[in-house]
Amino acid sequence: MAKNTWRIVTRGVDGELLIRDFDSPEPLLQTHIQVGIDDCSTDLELRGAPVFRSLVGPMPEGTNVIRYETPEVFECLTKEWAIPKPPRRRIRKSAAMSAATNPAIQPPAAE
Repeated sequence: MAKNTWRIVTRGVDGELLIRDFDSPEPLLQTHIQVGIDDCSTDLELRGAPVFRSLVGPMPEGTNVIRYETPEVFECLTKEWAIPKPPRRRIRKSAAMSAATNPAIQPPAAE
């Protein structure tokens, strides 16, 4: 399936992410300066896509979106992505089942 949506992600004055989608690259060519074309993407459908001054991209998003971001958004989202997530706490099934079937066994008190 060909990528047919061109997405620009910027940051508004209030810090909120602003996403604008286009059906073709022509509106981007009118508002941004093209400095080259992508010729090394591992996503073969991105090869030949324009590279714009002041935007990071092209990068794939889903199956049919070509995404560009401002450097500020790229840096912020990359930092958020790189932060390790705390491990999820899991309740052992045997302890939970024992507490449910035996009223003498009380689950640990919540702190």
